[in-house]
Amino acid sequence: MLALIVNKTRTLIGMNEVMGVQKIGDKHNAVFMRPSVAIVQDMEELDEETISKKKQDLKETVYDCIRNIRDPEKPATLEDLLVVYEDGVQVKSINGSGTAVVHVEFNPTVPHCSLATLIGLCMRIKLQRNLINYVKLDITIKKGAHDTEDEINKQINDKERVAAAMENPNLRDMVEKCIREDD
Repeated sequence: MLALIVNKTRTLIGMNEVMGVQKIGDKHNAVFMRPSVAIVQDMEELDEETISKKKQDLKETVYDCIRNIRDPEKPATLEDLLVVYEDGVQVKSINGSGTAVVHVEFNPTVPHCSLATLIGLCMRIKLQRNLINYVKLDITIKKGAHDTEDEINKQINDKERVAAAMENPNLRDMVEKCIREDD
């Protein structure tokens, strides 16, 4: 786990290994501890090469986070089944405020996969728990890979629907089972 040090302009300036989530400090200079990755800082001071490296680091972090999610039906990971792949993760932009837009595309194993929504939900929950708040996620099914891709894309990118789904104890247990890291 990483601690992110945030100064009064809300830019990330450092990190340390920690456990848990808490805030230490006053309102102008605080440390927020949360499972995350520190990849952004005052972006106005960075050159194109550094921004490109930070985008690549974020891309690798996102892929590493989702590749080991277990398939809900099969005893394999999403990476093993080629549902997720490195080229499916794109960091669209990192703007001056440090906000990154990350697009994750996945490819269900069959065009009528009944668990595509659950797979997308698992990816969203795991990424939300492990990435910093300065990341906007856009998770979609690969174009033409599923019969109801537009409906599923809408569901997994709607925060109210995601929150409602996670209130269902059976669905929540299934998501937790899929995203749990095996030791």
